[in-house]
Amino acid sequence: MGIDPTYGLPVYQVEDQRYDLLGQWLTADLDRFFLVTLDALAMSDDVARGKPPFEEWSSENYAVSFTPSRLMITNLWVPGAEGEFPADVAREAIEDYWRFLVAQPERPAVREYRPDLPTWQADLLRWEEKWGRTHPYRGRLF
Repeated sequence: MGIDPTYGLPVYQVEDQRYDLLGQWLTADLDRFFLVTLDALAMSDDVARGKPPFEEWSSENYAVSFTPSRLMITNLWVPGAEGEFPADVAREAIEDYWRFLVAQPERPAVREYRPDLPTWQADLLRWEEKWGRTHPYRGRLF
């Protein structure tokens, strides 16, 4: 994982091409958005615990389905670009992606909501307020 110096967007490389679509989804759909990544973490955790996802995944580019055994991804713009990934592999990739995002330097911006906190912490509080629950990764990953 890295940040493209020209465009400032996340980039990835995979050794095993079977995971290319997973990398595409992480870097394109989750991008540099902590709130979206928090959604993905919570959905993967919820289904691992036998609960349904708290919301259907919404995206302009990908159809995504979380189940207890797998993550299914379909690129809506590229015919045939679809794949299934074991739930534990997908969950670990999302967790690694979160760590990557948090490790990036803060981008200069004016924020109204909790400017006293790093962006990821402010977004975690916003996520918990929006969904009215403690994020399932609180105390484990952050």
